[in-house]
Amino acid sequence: MSLRIIFMGTPDFSVPSLVELVGHGHEIVAVYSQPPRPAGRRGLELKKSPVHEKAEEFGIPAFTPESLKSDEEQQIFASLNADVAIVIAYGLLLPRAVLDAPRLGCYNGHASLLPRWRGAAPIQRAIMAGDKETGVNIMKMDVGLDTGSVALSEKILITENMTAGELHDALSQMTANLMVLATGALERGSLKLTEQSQESIVYASKIEKSETRIDWSKPASEVHNHIRGLSPFPGSWCEMQLGGKLQRVKIINSELVDGSGNAGVVLSDDLTIACGQGAVRLVKVQRAGKQAQSAEEFLRGNKVEAVI
Repeated sequence: MSLRIIFMGTPDFSVPSLVELVGHGHEIVAVYSQPPRPAGRRGLELKKSPVHEKAEEFGIPAFTPESLKSDEEQQIFASLNADVAIVIAYGLLLPRAVLDAPRLGCYNGHASLLPRWRGAAPIQRAIMAGDKETGVNIMKMDVGLDTGSVALSEKILITENMTAGELHDALSQMTANLMVLATGALERGSLKLTEQSQESIVYASKIEKSETRIDWSKPASEVHNHIRGLSPFPGSWCEMQLGGKLQRVKIINSELVDGSGNAGVVLSDDLTIACGQGAVRLVKVQRAGKQAQSAEEFLRGNKVEAVI
């Protein structure tokens, strides 16, 4: 017997979970996703979210309300008579009336080991903080911010040069696999819940534009974590003196190397940059309006005089 599921998600991260739940025979009665947003160079087109597009591929009805706070939206949600709502990076807060509507409640797949990194940007924050491991928690949702009781969890190591993009992809599939196990156990009535610890709570606040610029005065390990934690999006950046002119350059990949000098000084012709302590080598970079390039390709046409 399959579950009647409302699936709620928006970005690429959520898509594998929807695909797996469909593939395992559950009845997805509706998909909820963020409304289409302006896209294209001039922002004149409205682009549907990745989850919305996947729902249409499967022929599943898609709802895209701006909010779920109104009585009308809550009545529509309740009328779907779902057994459970599965929420993966949806992006809207669920009011109590929505949380209580499905027979078995609402379950969220969150990309961290709760209670560490509750909130909006757990993947980026884990790498930026230099964490050695993270993972996925499946929790039953309540009205708090990622405070619900945990049903299942799985860990993954964060390797030295892993970027947020790479970790995102690994955790996306891990979430999908774990959610299949959770819904299977829920169907059998064997899913057990454990309350979250009230110790070691850390919040993963949204990444602000103001924190994306690289601060070369910090130790090399922090600079490296900053670069890979923001790669590929929104991307860390610096300004380079190129041909007598300061130009903004996005840093895609870096690695820790030996070296010392004044912060921001270019130490060698392979784009090794001195930090407050130690040094990093820039492995892949991208100038504004250009394709990303390896350091070797970039240096064929550019002599870097200074990094700020």
